[in-house]
Amino acid sequence: MDNQTKLTRQKQAVVLRRLFKAARPFWWQFALAIVMAVALSVVNLLLPRLIQYYIDHYLRHGPVLVKWIVLFAGIYFGLTIIQALLQFVEAYSFAVGSERTLESLRERLARHVYSLGIRFFDETPVGEIVSRVTNDTKTLYDFWNLILYLVVAVTGLVAAFVAMLMVSPPLAWLTLGLLLVILLLTRWYQKLSVPVYQRARASLSRLNTRLNEALSGIEVIQQFGQQKRQEEAFNQENTHYFDLRSRLINYDSFLLYPIVSLMFILAEIATLGYFGVRSEQTMVAAGVVYAFIAYQQNFFNPLNRVMDNLATFQEGIVAANRVFTLLDRPTSQPKQGDEPLKIGAGRIEFRHVTFGYDPQQPVLKDISLTVEPGQTVALVGHTGSGKSSIINLLMRFYEFQRGQILIDGIDIRRYPLHELRQRLGLVVQEPVIFYGTIAHNIGMFNAEANPEVIRQAAQAVDADRFIEQLPRGYQTLLGEHGGNLSVGQRQLIAFARVMARHPLVLIMDEATASVDAHTEKVITESIEKMSSQQTTIAIAHRLSTIQNADQILVLRDGQIVERGRHAELMARDGYYAKLVRLQESQEK
Repeated sequence: MDNQTKLTRQKQAVVLRRLFKAARPFWWQFALAIVMAVALSVVNLLLPRLIQYYIDHYLRHGPVLVKWIVLFAGIYFGLTIIQALLQFVEAYSFAVGSERTLESLRERLARHVYSLGIRFFDETPVGEIVSRVTNDTKTLYDFWNLILYLVVAVTGLVAAFVAMLMVSPPLAWLTLGLLLVILLLTRWYQKLSVPVYQRARASLSRLNTRLNEALSGIEVIQQFGQQKRQEEAFNQENTHYFDLRSRLINYDSFLLYPIVSLMFILAEIATLGYFGVRSEQTMVAAGVVYAFIAYQQNFFNPLNRVMDNLATFQEGIVAANRVFTLLDRPTSQPKQGDEPLKIGAGRIEFRHVTFGYDPQQPVLKDISLTVEPGQTVALVGHTGSGKSSIINLLMRFYEFQRGQILIDGIDIRRYPLHELRQRLGLVVQEPVIFYGTIAHNIGMFNAEANPEVIRQAAQAVDADRFIEQLPRGYQTLLGEHGGNLSVGQRQLIAFARVMARHPLVLIMDEATASVDAHTEKVITESIEKMSSQQTTIAIAHRLSTIQNADQILVLRDGQIVERGRHAELMARDGYYAKLVRLQESQEK
């Protein structure tokens, strides 16, 4: 997923335009900061001019009356207070605008990620996604601060250059010439640093990915004694990241701040030398020398801040490019149906469906099946036979390449996604529990969820027994991933979550594999009582539990090789009978 495309100047310009477009809704805050920056530049010019006037018209002519000292001190103090207020409004306004821009970008990014299809999450490590949403957007805040420094620098440069022209045009043009040297070196720095920044950001994403995977699978790592291997893999990537950052530090150290300092020293030497030569021919006022050097400081000081943070600019461009690359990724989420269709009976039909996660390697081949309303259909077969793929297509997590899937005689692609996902309830083998109360997890954090509906859903799957034994009942707070519950209890909550929506079609992807036989029997009996019209599709873990299914579909290598009721299939003594006998022998 890392975009290692070379960031040309044209590409960087496009990224900058998109960043400014993202900031457009908050333009007035940035505009206020720019106005304050211009006003601040004017005040910065007035302060040296005031000191120049005081030196040349008062100090050089002998003792100064107290009233003039107080007057000039008061004016200087007042201008300093105004300077501080302008700096505060400038920094505050720009910071708020930056934060709101980044908040908006993060919201867009999160909304876009949530809309991406399951295929995207199959292909992309979680740590990589987290890095883009958090680390890269955080880098952009520092980038916006640099934009403020640039605004201040430009206004300060223009104002200081005009002031220097009024004092000494030759020295003003010489100072401007030194600025051109800085710009040339800055361009060279960009050319060297951008590729390294790209590799560094990619390396940081891989670090996040490794750490995320290790923490998620810490039990397996400790069980198999893989701590050393994980540590070595992390250290290897961490060393690679350190090497890249070290190279960037070298570039920053040699090509940024020292260059500006050198140019400023050269400008001061030229100024003192120029006025020294002139003093042999005519008297040079001390205030003029002071004022000109002060203007040069106003000229170079903002550049120092910019050059100190130029590394942030390069890092921000790379981070922004990574953010926009993710935002530009087309959603593989299925298209919403335009018609306000409703699922009524829940009759499901697959017509010659072919599908492959890689279209060149189909995992389902010419699948045709029919599930009538109220029927219970079981899918059985070895791992990799295509059972879960059928469920994924029915839920529209993936789009099939050929064939047609119908519900109540209508192509599922015509139904609104909300309607499809509302009426088809899916329970998977590994339940997902969110941080929150049991009631929140069953009601899926819907503030309008009826407590009575939540309680009835829990009762339907026999989850109310253990819930009511907890100290706070349905208000018991669950930790991350439901760690304070057993696996079976987590699965019961997942069942109750689906039942609370009263689905017309219940889909179980080996959903009872994690519960004991007694709980599985209770759940099965409860589901059968829910509604005689409820359609049930179950991928069976224990074949003994689907013997009463209305239809059993046996899959092998992506094809349905047998279909019928349990007794019929056993009488045929085919592939299904072989699977049953194999499992019975393993359970003995």
